[in-house]
Amino acid sequence: MTSLLNTLLRSHASDDKTWRAIYDQYLPRVFHFMCYKVGHVQIAEDLTATTFEKAWRNKSHFKKSMGTVQSWLFGIARHVVADHFRKPDREEDNDALTKLNSSPSLVEDKVQKKQEFEEVFQIVSTFKVEHQELIALKYGAGLNNREIASLTGFSETNVGTILSRLVNKIRKELGVEHER
Repeated sequence: MTSLLNTLLRSHASDDKTWRAIYDQYLPRVFHFMCYKVGHVQIAEDLTATTFEKAWRNKSHFKKSMGTVQSWLFGIARHVVADHFRKPDREEDNDALTKLNSSPSLVEDKVQKKQEFEEVFQIVSTFKVEHQELIALKYGAGLNNREIASLTGFSETNVGTILSRLVNKIRKELGVEHER
């Protein structure tokens, strides 16, 4: 599918349907990547929007010879996150429950998931930056090890090894037994 999008992008750079297809395909992955990077839904939404806005504005700069649409978008996303963390005056909205549905069972489920995510996020935030990036690309963006390797410069084998060790470390910190 990515090669189809690359072809469409090259031949119809201003075609709104092409960009709609790219947006539809990559929005969830970029958003989840952002969630893993910043740990906050509303900020992740803003950063995701910024990523796609920059991609749209710079679509004429995309060259198939330089990589895939996915690599290009995640390159933009990585820069957007870096810019976010460079801002000394960024304000974090810690009211994560503002958009929750009013149903008590849904609220409980969402609160539980948020607490679990925050626990994992706290553990991951102690990792080296490049390891945080690997976790975000794998579990946030849903990329496979080969795709992560092409984005980060690590070998595919190294990506798998590092991720395995990191997941085991997270499990240990959470007190979760590793099942084999």
